[in-house]
Amino acid sequence: MRHTISVLVENKFGVLARISGLFSGRGFNIESLSVAPTLDLTTSRMTIITRGDDAIIEQVTKQLNKLIDVIKVIDFSDEDFIERGIVLVKVNSEPNNRAEILRMTEIFRGKVVDVSTKTYTIEVTGAEAKVSAFVEMIKPLGIIEIARSGKIAMSRGKKTLG
Repeated sequence: MRHTISVLVENKFGVLARISGLFSGRGFNIESLSVAPTLDLTTSRMTIITRGDDAIIEQVTKQLNKLIDVIKVIDFSDEDFIERGIVLVKVNSEPNNRAEILRMTEIFRGKVVDVSTKTYTIEVTGAEAKVSAFVEMIKPLGIIEIARSGKIAMSRGKKTLG
């Protein structure tokens, strides 16, 4: 089963290495990882996507909580949460396909963020399924390069990680 885990950590040198080391040292794979400072610049929020049964994930969260620089851990599998990702896609923009590229971008509520004489770079944000669907739809038009973020997640309502 896929799990989305949010971890509030001290924003210090080596914290990311210790957390990723915890996963690799126990044979757990990180499918996606996103890290950024919070409003309080002394803390960072990590969103980790991994797979495992409930017992394995419980073990992972217990191990995370034992790390000194970890403030709080939430496994969103038992929560009502919002998740988003982002993709930047650079596509060939030949005169014969520009209208189609713009139409697909509009359908997926994306934005053209860069234009050159031969390429468009498009940004699409949303749930993982939406982002993946856009990539699949735009592929036949000629993807040159793609950069995709890890998923970020947050609890719905007033509940906070910190």
